[in-house]
Amino acid sequence: MDTRGGGTADLGRSNEPAAQAGKIEIADDLIVNRLGYGAMRLTGHGIMGPPPDRAEAIRVLRRAVELGVDFIDTADSYGPYVSEELIAEALHPYPDGLIIATKGGFERPGPNRWTENGRPEHLRQALDGSLRRLELEQIPLWQLHRIDSDVPEGEQFGVLAEFVRQGKVRHIGLSEVGVAEIERARRVVPIASVQNRYNVAERKWDDVVDYCERERIAFIPWYPLGAGSIESKGEAAMAERIERVARRHTASSMQVALAWLLARSPAMLPIPGTSKVPHLEENVAAASLELTGKDLKDLESLSHR
Repeated sequence: MDTRGGGTADLGRSNEPAAQAGKIEIADDLIVNRLGYGAMRLTGHGIMGPPPDRAEAIRVLRRAVELGVDFIDTADSYGPYVSEELIAEALHPYPDGLIIATKGGFERPGPNRWTENGRPEHLRQALDGSLRRLELEQIPLWQLHRIDSDVPEGEQFGVLAEFVRQGKVRHIGLSEVGVAEIERARRVVPIASVQNRYNVAERKWDDVVDYCERERIAFIPWYPLGAGSIESKGEAAMAERIERVARRHTASSMQVALAWLLARSPAMLPIPGTSKVPHLEENVAAASLELTGKDLKDLESLSHR
């Protein structure tokens, strides 16, 4: 079976920038560098349609791999379909050890609009479409983008277990879920990852991070660079606290936000996204930024829980 995009061999050398974050074991057969790449931004306005600069999007993906990124997160709803198609165009045949994770469970009626659809027939179609676009016979990690409140949970979890039994998916993850939902899902199918919105300023899911660490489940924070929106919210004091830490290290506030996530828990697998190579390189450089005890204390009180 062709499972390229899901191997376990080291993609690159330990001196590659992304490798400086260390490794995380999503599963026994799924071990990656602890700083990945989120491919949502490789689309048009409102996460809809093609990117304004397709050539740059391709360069970003290839440069990410050169920098040692061996975990790329995407979804069928990014575009829709655009992000997955770009990944295959840029990187297939995939290097050994490169993990492509994707998600399903949303429909896209328009720019910046997301409609949950957890009906089993839709999830089956979503998975088959992702397999086709990514040119894979098996998805290493497939995540339910949301639990649809209009569909019985058991039906949704049951189809996830079906994907694994069929061999179309190796491991299952969930997104935007609490501890109780994770535990209910685990009664039906093993859960390897949880992908929730979480960053230095938004820590609503602290209990989920701690649960994932205890249970050896990878926690994949989306919107990991939330510190970038602080100033726009008029929270100057919070922005200054982050910037003060950044100045100590001659780093950017975005790098501090990523370094904080890496320090927060060994279960953390940040996936910062961008559509520009320079910004990608800046993000990956955060893998080697080590925050001090003083830094962490200064950042501890920033959260909006």
